[in-house]
Amino acid sequence: MSTVVAQAQHIFGLRGRVANNLFFFDEQIIIFPCGNHCVKYNVDQKWQKFIPGSEKSQGMLALAISPNRRYLAISETVQDKATITIYELSSVPCRKRKVLSNFDFTVQKFVSMAFSPDSKYLVAQTGPPESNLIYWMWEKQKVMAIIRTDTQNNPIYQVSFNPQDNTQICVTGNGVFKLFRYAEGALKQTNFQRGEPQNYLSHTWISEDRIIVGTDTGKLFLFESGDQRWETSIVCKEATSETSKKLEVVQESESLIEFPAPSSPDMSSEQLFVEKNESQNLMPQVSAIAPYSKGFACSAGLGRVLLYEKMEEKDAYRESREIRIPVDHNSNDPSQSDKQEILCMCFSPSEETLIVSTSRNQLYSITMSLTEISKGEPAHFEFLMYPLHSAPITGLAACIRKPLIATCSLDRSVRIWNYETNNLELYKEYQEEAYTVSLHPSGHFIVVGFADKLRIMNLLINDIRSFKEFPIRGCRECAFSNGGHLFAAVNGNVIYIYTSTSLENISNLKGHTGKIKSVVWNLDDSKLISCGTDGAVYEWNLSSGKRETECVLKSCSYNCVGISPDSKIIFAVGSDQTLKEIADSSVLREVSAFDVTYTAVVISHSGRMVFVGTSMGTIRSMKYPLPLHKEFNEYQAHAGPVTKMAITFDDQFLLTSAEDGCLITWKVYDKDGRGVKREREVGFAEEVLVTKTDMEEKAQIMLELKTRVEELKMENEYQLRLKDMNYTEKIKELTDKFIQEMESLKTKNQVLRTEKEKQEASHNNYVEDLLEKQSRELQDIECCNNQKLLLEYEKYQELQLKSQRMQEEYEKQLRDNEETKSQALEELTEYYEAKLHEKASLLEEAQDDARQQLREFEETKKQIEEDEDREIQDIKTKYEKKLRDEKEANLRLKGETGIMRKKMEAELERFHKQNTQLELNITELWQKLRATDQEMRRERQKERDMEALVKRFKIDLHNCVGYIQEPRQLKEKIRALFDKYVQQADMVEIVGVDTDLQQEYVRQREHLERNLATLKKKVVKENELHRSDNVRIMQENVSLIKEINELRRELKITRTQVHDLESGLRLTKKLRHSEVPETAPNLEKPTTIGILRLNEEEETERIIEMQRLEIRRLRDHIHEQEQVPGLHPVGKLPSLEMNDRSPDSAGN
Repeated sequence: MSTVVAQAQHIFGLRGRVANNLFFFDEQIIIFPCGNHCVKYNVDQKWQKFIPGSEKSQGMLALAISPNRRYLAISETVQDKATITIYELSSVPCRKRKVLSNFDFTVQKFVSMAFSPDSKYLVAQTGPPESNLIYWMWEKQKVMAIIRTDTQNNPIYQVSFNPQDNTQICVTGNGVFKLFRYAEGALKQTNFQRGEPQNYLSHTWISEDRIIVGTDTGKLFLFESGDQRWETSIVCKEATSETSKKLEVVQESESLIEFPAPSSPDMSSEQLFVEKNESQNLMPQVSAIAPYSKGFACSAGLGRVLLYEKMEEKDAYRESREIRIPVDHNSNDPSQSDKQEILCMCFSPSEETLIVSTSRNQLYSITMSLTEISKGEPAHFEFLMYPLHSAPITGLAACIRKPLIATCSLDRSVRIWNYETNNLELYKEYQEEAYTVSLHPSGHFIVVGFADKLRIMNLLINDIRSFKEFPIRGCRECAFSNGGHLFAAVNGNVIYIYTSTSLENISNLKGHTGKIKSVVWNLDDSKLISCGTDGAVYEWNLSSGKRETECVLKSCSYNCVGISPDSKIIFAVGSDQTLKEIADSSVLREVSAFDVTYTAVVISHSGRMVFVGTSMGTIRSMKYPLPLHKEFNEYQAHAGPVTKMAITFDDQFLLTSAEDGCLITWKVYDKDGRGVKREREVGFAEEVLVTKTDMEEKAQIMLELKTRVEELKMENEYQLRLKDMNYTEKIKELTDKFIQEMESLKTKNQVLRTEKEKQEASHNNYVEDLLEKQSRELQDIECCNNQKLLLEYEKYQELQLKSQRMQEEYEKQLRDNEETKSQALEELTEYYEAKLHEKASLLEEAQDDARQQLREFEETKKQIEEDEDREIQDIKTKYEKKLRDEKEANLRLKGETGIMRKKMEAELERFHKQNTQLELNITELWQKLRATDQEMRRERQKERDMEALVKRFKIDLHNCVGYIQEPRQLKEKIRALFDKYVQQADMVEIVGVDTDLQQEYVRQREHLERNLATLKKKVVKENELHRSDNVRIMQENVSLIKEINELRRELKITRTQVHDLESGLRLTKKLRHSEVPETAPNLEKPTTIGILRLNEEEETERIIEMQRLEIRRLRDHIHEQEQVPGLHPVGKLPSLEMNDRSPDSAGN
C-alpha cells in the first residue's frame, strides 16, 4: 500500500435523488447522502463525519434508519448488482454490521426500505419489472417472506412499517396502495382498493391503524384499517406581494450575502427554461409527508409546505400553517428561484426543527416556534448550511494567498468556498452555463469561461463583478500562471495567452488537431503543457510560442495533464486506462489503472505525491516514483466521474469535484513524513476588494442613516413627551375612579357583614330544632323494636316444640322398617337354596352325557384317520408317477430348445457375413465416388482456367481493335497476341484429345452411378426383408418363452401342493398316537377336512391334464415352424439354463 494517505475533511453537496435522503440522528446531528458517502453533520458545531459507500459502488439509491437510531441501511448498485449494507451508527467510526447481496430471487435495484419498530426486521421494495416486497430478519440474513406488489410495471415510491406492529407493512406507488400483514410465513394483503386508482407519491403512519397518503394531484387521504375516512384537496396559492416585500426586508437585514436557489441538476438550460414556463400550471404534488405530535406536515407543490392539525370534534385535519421556500431576488430568474420540488422532510426528536431537501440539491430548515409567531402570513425556510451546486461541477481552482476555492457548474453559478472555515464566501448566478474557472494567486480575481464569452472578474466583499470580457465562446479550460501575470484560455484546439495587467493577447498556441482537454503551467511559468482528444501532449515555450517537446499517441484521448515541480516529468491520463510518465517527447513508464479510466491527475508541490481521479468517482493516492505494482490507496469519494482535482499550495489539502455536483476537501498525510508539512512564511491575506463607487454609496447611505437617526430621535422625544402628558391625565382619571369604586365597595362590604350575622342567627335556631326532632324520633324507634323482639321469641319457642315431636315419629318408623327387612331376607334364603339343589342334579346328568359323547368321538376319529391314511398313500403313488412323466417331458423340451437355438445361431452368423460383405461393397463404391469427385473438381478447375484465358484474350483483342486505324501497330499487336496465346502447333489436337477424355469420363461416371443406384435399391430391399423376418421370429420366440415360463410356474405350484399333502399326512400320523381331549362341537371338523382334500386332488388332476395338452400343442407348433423353408430365427434366445431347475432340486 502507498504511504500517501488522504482523509475526507468536508463535503459540500447533497444527492437529492436518493429515496428517503434526510434523517435526524439526534437533536443536533442530521444524516444525508453526498457523493458516495453518507454525512453525519452537526448543525451547531458545523463538523462532519462520513460513512463511505461500498467498494465499486455505482451510487446510492435509498436510505433507511432504524427507529432506535442505531442502524442505517443503504441501498446501492455494486457492479450491476443490488446490495443493501447495514451500518451500526452507535460505533465510532460507523462500522458495517451486515451486507445483503446474495439473493435467491431476481432483483435489479431496491427503491425503498424501512426498519420494523423493534429494528429486528427490514422490508425492501425492488423496482420494476419484478416489483417484489422482501421481508428480512436482517441480522440472520434470512428472508421471511416475499410477494409481488405490482404486476403492471408501475413505479413503487415508498414502503413503511406500522410504528406499533412488526407484521404490518404499507406500500404506495402509481396506482398502488396496499397493506400487507406477515402471518404463517407469508405476506398477505389485508385491504382492497376501491374507487379510481391514484398516483400515490408518499404516505406516513399517524397512529397504529391510520395512514395519511398524498397524490400527484394534490389530494390527501386518511385511511383507517385500509378504509378511507377523510379526503381533502390542496389549493395552489401564490405568495402575495406584501409577503415578498417583507421577506426582502428580512433578507437584507440578516446578511449581506444573498443565496439564490440553484437550478435542477438533471436538466439542460433549454429544459430549465421550459420547466420555468410550465411550472405554474403544475398540480400541487404531495411528494413528502412527515408526522408530528399535533398532526402532520406535507409538501404542497413547488416550494411549499403545509402543516395540518387534528380537529378535536371529529376525525379530520385542518390546515394550520404554510411554510414557503424564500424567493431569491439575486437569481437570474427570481420568480422561479423558489419553484423547487420538496423530496423529503423530517422533524427533530423534540419537534423544534423541520428540515427539507429539494430537487435542486438544497437543504432548508425552520424553527417551528417561528411558524406560530407568523400567524396569518406564510413562514419561510432558511438554508440549513449554504446554497449548494445542483448540477455537475465543471471547473475547480485554488489560490495561494487565501484559503479559497472557486468552482463553477452547469447550474450557471460561480461559487467561492473557504476550506478553513468550511463555508461559502461568495456566490453568483448568471444567464449562461459556466464551463471553467481559474483563481488568481492573490485571490482577488477569477477568470470564468462561459458559453458565450470569457470573463475576468473581481472578487469583491459581497459580489463577483466582471470588468473585462473576451470574445472566446465555449471556453472549456483556462488557467492563471503561478505568478499571476499571465493566464491561458482554450478555444477548441487553440490556446490564447493573455497578460493579467494589460489584458492583451500576447500569443496564440496552435498545433492540436482535436479539442484541448487540459492545460497546466510549470513552476516558473516559462512553459505550458497541454493535452487533447487527438492523443497529443505538447510542451510550449512561452517566450517563443513554439513547441519544445511533443508526444502523440493517436489511440488515446487524454483527459488531464500534470507536471512535476522540476518541470522534467509530465504526467498524463486518458482513455487507455493508464497513467503515463512522459519526458523528452517519449513515454518513460505506463502504470495500469486496473480496468478503470483515469479522468484527472494532480502532483503535489513537493513532487512526492500523485493523486488521480477515476471514472467510478474514486480517488487514488500514490507516492512518486510511481509504483510498478498495485501499490496505491483508493478512497470512495464521488457518485460520478471525477471532473477536476487540485492541491493547495502548502500541500495540506486535496480538492476534488465530480459530475454529482459535490466538492470534497481532503486532508493529506505522508507516512514517511516528507514534503507535506510546509510552514507558511506569511499567513493568509485578509484583504478584500471594495470599489470606490461602493464605498461612496456606503458613505452616502451612512450619512443618510445618521440624518434619519437624528430625525427619529427628535421625533421619538416629542412622541415621548406627548405620551407622558397623556399617561398623566389617564393616571389621574384612573385614581379618581378607583377611589370612588373603593368607597362603594366598603359600603357594600358593610351590608354583606350585616346580612351574614342575620344568616348565622337563623342557622343556629334551625340546628336546635333539628336536634330536638332527632331525639324524639330515636325514642319512638327504640320502643317499636322492643315489641318486635318479643314477638319473634314466642315464634321460636313454638318451632322448637314442633321439631321434637317430628323426631319421635321418625325413630318409630325406623324400628318398623328393620323388622320387615329381616323377615324378607329369611324367605329369600330358603328359596335360593332349593334352586341350588335342583341345578346340581341337572349338572351331574349333563356330565354323564358329555363323557358318553367323548367316547363316541374317539371311536369316530380313529376310523376317519385310518381312511385318510389309505387315501393319502394312493394319492402319493399317483402323483409320483405323474411327476416322473413331467420330468421326462421337460427333458425332451430342453433338448428340442437347444437344437432350435443352434439353428438360429447359424442363421444369424450367415446374416452377419452377408452384412459384412455388403459394407465392403459400399465402402469400395464410396472410394470410387470420391475419386470421381476429385476428377470432376480438376476438370472444373481446368474449365475455370480456360474461361479466364478466354476472358483475357477478349480483353487483349478489344485493345487490339483500338488500333484498327493504324495497320502497323495493329499488326504488331496481333502478332504479340498470337505469340502470347498460340505457342504450339498441335493445339488443335490437344483440344480434340481433351474432348475425347471428357466424353469417356462422362460415360464411366454414368455407368458407376447406375451401378450404385442398383446396389442401394438391392441393399434396401434385403434389409427390409431381413428386418421383417427378424421381427416376426423374435416375436414368436418371445411368446414361446413366456408360455414355457408359465408352465414352470404351474409345475412349481403343483410341487408345492404335493409337498403340503405329504406334510398333512405326517401330521395325521402324529395325531393318531396322541390323546388330546376335545369338546363336542369339534366332531364335524375331520369330515370337512377330508372333503376339502378330495376337492384339491380333483383340481390338481385337472391342472396336470391341461398342462399336458398345452405342452403337446407347443411341440406341434415348434415342429411346424421347423418345416417352413427359409424361416430361421435371428439372434440368440435367452438362456434357459439359468431359469430351468431340475425336478429334484424343485422337489427339495
